[in-house]
Amino acid sequence: MLKLKKPNTALIVAKTKEAVKKIGRRNLAIILSVLVIGGAVWVNVALFTSGTKEAGGSAGNVLVDGNGDGDVNEVDSFFASTQIERQRSRDEAIEVLQLVVENPEALDESKVVAMQEISKIASAIENEGKIENLVTAKGFDKCIAVISDSGCNVIVKTASALMPNQVAQIQEIVYEQAGILPANTKIIEKIA
Repeated sequence: MLKLKKPNTALIVAKTKEAVKKIGRRNLAIILSVLVIGGAVWVNVALFTSGTKEAGGSAGNVLVDGNGDGDVNEVDSFFASTQIERQRSRDEAIEVLQLVVENPEALDESKVVAMQEISKIASAIENEGKIENLVTAKGFDKCIAVISDSGCNVIVKTASALMPNQVAQIQEIVYEQAGILPANTKIIEKIA
């Protein structure tokens, strides 16, 4: 029979206090804030694909909105609110990261990581704008692109299911603008 050894809680508490002293409470709070904001951005990206199901056919990474009978005003409202929510979450993330950069008591490593995250968010915003403009130039009424660490989600307003050539065009645009492979690109149809 396997016996588990009782952890030495006093030793764990002492090591934790030592680590907090070494890092500093303020810096620890800043690091945790950055992690929370990163998690919030991830959750926001995950919400873009909620309520969808995978479509059959040759394009396995195309998702179709679960309700094919969407009202045009409802679909337009979806795009408007999604863009506002995306911008709000990005603004909050940048604000917290900027506080880290401007904090004179923050560790240099924390400032460097915060600057890298700000740069990454700015690059994603720029690439998303390019993708959205080029996709709408291909004839789609509305488009929202969301770039994350794991890939890119592209939500397009369409009257019917996307044709394979349309999927290929969108994937090509994402690859050319952001360097994200088609396997890491999810195309979500918002059918009006």
